[in-house]
Parts: sequence; structure tokens; C-alpha cells
Amino acid sequence: MARKTGSHSEITGPRIRAAALTLFVKHGFAAVSMRQIAAEVGVQAGALYLYTPDKETLLFDLLRAHMEELLAAWEAEPKPPAPAARLEWFVRFHIRHSLQRPEAVFLSYMELRNLSPGNFAAIEGLRKRYETALEDILRAGQAGGDFAVPDTKLATLAIIAMLTGVNTWYREGGRLSRDRVEAIYWDMVRKAVAAEPPLG
Repeated sequence: MARKTGSHSEITGPRIRAAALTLFVKHGFAAVSMRQIAAEVGVQAGALYLYTPDKETLLFDLLRAHMEELLAAWEAEPKPPAPAARLEWFVRFHIRHSLQRPEAVFLSYMELRNLSPGNFAAIEGLRKRYETALEDILRAGQAGGDFAVPDTKLATLAIIAMLTGVNTWYREGGRLSRDRVEAIYWDMVRKAVAAEPPLG
């Protein structure tokens, strides 16, 4: 949104979005007011409306930015061609990317229900693009005999849910390093989709 004449130079969109993200995660979207966000930024509540028309738009912008960043980061990855190697790349990428953005990931899953139907559909469309990237890997592996999954769509959703779940328990400096977590999760995903070896 373009800045309006007379707005204060120190009030920036990024500062408002950062404050909103922190407050939404800490207290929940419904419990946070525009006045609270303004106080966190250090401005009058009316100043927020120079940058966003309402609280839902602020939430939508946060969720959209997260998904667009995720998609752009995945598309920029130098992915290997073989399905198994590409699946491992996806597993490690998703965990690494998510652990670097715990607040954005939490908000993306917990507050989607607070969007209006149109905004919800827009975010769902971005999520489906990301899910399709994984499902395409599973389909390629299925076609080549590397994977055996009864339903690639269901497997896609299950894998993403499992990988995203790392954010609920992982703590930096804990028992397992990020690299070790990636390796363990890759081993679990690999076993879950692997084709059964031939008998005899």
C-alpha cells in the first residue's frame, strides 16, 4: 500500500508486520487489537491505517508473505534429478526453512481459519502449489518403481504435517542438532515411501 502524505517516516510496513506477527503468535489473532499493535510499534493506532485497512489484511499479508517466500526458496534450490535424492532434498529443505521461521510457521497453521473466504482461498492456492511440488516427486518415484504409496496426495499431506511438526518440539541447543533431526526425519520418510524389495 502506498504511503499517504504526512505519514511519519519512522512508521514502516515491516515494523508493523513484525509487531503483528509477534503479538498474533503470543496472544492469538482474535485477542490482539490494532491498538496493541500500534503500542508495540510505538505509534498511535490511527497511524496503522496508513499501511493496512484492517487487522485481517495484516494477517493475510503475513501468511501470504510466508508462503511466497517458502515457494521462492524451494524453487531456487538446486534440486537433484533422481526422485529419491529430490525427496531427501525436500525433507531437509522443509525442516531447515521451518526451523528458521518458527513464528511464521506457527501463524500459518494456527490462524488460517481467521481469514475471509477469498483470502483463505488465496493462501490455500499457495499451499497447494507447495504440496504439488512434493506430490510431483512422489509421483515420479512411484512411476520409476522407487516409491510405493497407496495415495500420493495423502502421503504428501502426511509428510508435510510430520516435517512441520518439528517446530512444536525442537529447541536450539537441545539433545539433537538440526543436522541430526534432518537425518532422522529423512530416514523415516524414506522408509515410509520405499517400495518393498523383491522376494527371493
